[in-house]
Amino acid sequence: MIKVFLESHNIKNKAGGLGTFNYELIKAIAKQDLNHLKITLNTPNPSELEQEFYNTFSYKKYTSLQRHKLFRIKTKYDVWHSLNQNTKIEPGFKPKKYILTIHDVNFVEEHSSDMDHPKNKLFIEKLNRADVITYISNFAKEQTHQYFKVPNVEEKIIYNGNPIVSDLDCSGFAPNVPIDKPFFFSLGDFIERKNFHSIVKMMKLLPDFNLIISGNNNKEYGNYIRKVIENENLINVFLTGKISDIAKTYYMKNCEAFLFPSIREGFGLPPIEAMYFGKPVFLSTKTSLPEIGGDVAFYWDNFAPEYMKETLLNKLSIYSKNKQNFDQKIRERAAFFDWNKAAQEYLNLYVI
Repeated sequence: MIKVFLESHNIKNKAGGLGTFNYELIKAIAKQDLNHLKITLNTPNPSELEQEFYNTFSYKKYTSLQRHKLFRIKTKYDVWHSLNQNTKIEPGFKPKKYILTIHDVNFVEEHSSDMDHPKNKLFIEKLNRADVITYISNFAKEQTHQYFKVPNVEEKIIYNGNPIVSDLDCSGFAPNVPIDKPFFFSLGDFIERKNFHSIVKMMKLLPDFNLIISGNNNKEYGNYIRKVIENENLINVFLTGKISDIAKTYYMKNCEAFLFPSIREGFGLPPIEAMYFGKPVFLSTKTSLPEIGGDVAFYWDNFAPEYMKETLLNKLSIYSKNKQNFDQKIRERAAFFDWNKAAQEYLNLYVI
């Protein structure tokens, strides 16, 4: 029996990308053959996961004290898997195999390229500890090699799956924003790299459409977006805040297109969620997004409002003229990203 520890405490925030990754991967792992493994999850709320997964896993309660060397986890495991590059929980022993999953190293560009910066030093320690490094995209691998000296260990790209695998019944959902016009939809945490202000400014040129953006907007960038809406006198842009899965399904199923102009993404889950419904997605050409959208997505290579508007309308016209063919290809692209496939690839790495 191989004892595996998943450093998964970020599962607490399922509304964010890392929380979604933790939860969806663990949910998929639970469906696989685990007879040769004993897997322990590190989580702030063991009882919540135990109600869902029962005795499929063992559970370790996460506390912030585990971040400190003196209080590191001393129980010995054969495999330790850090599910993202930012985890501050490290083993208080040397496992037979330490696996590190890297989503991105945006912190180098957003905080400091000084390798003595605490964030970079912490990451370098994790890199040097790793026996296997996995990346959620080829871009994440290239970005890591661009900024860091990566040790000569096994490296593997394992794509995320699509969180949406079934069509929820949203017939009883009542939007709290106007849907009196055709609308575009976007979704994500309100941080500057999501670049929502570019599509907000574009909407001044599209009075016949609405734009709905969902996600946690109680942040500095959310305040900035609200100021843009006010300063531009926009009456066709609406912020919903966080939404339920049923609300997300409703907006994705009924939007004219899904817009995601992010300038830094290690992967980008929302576009493939929208593609599940056959929706045209408009992405930036930055970082990993062309790798995720492939040849079924449409792209902006700059963020001038007039250019963005023209690209959007022109590509939507192309889409509408051959909607059936586009719909099939878009759905096939979404189906390529599968959590069960990802889970099996990770489980293969737990063999020692």
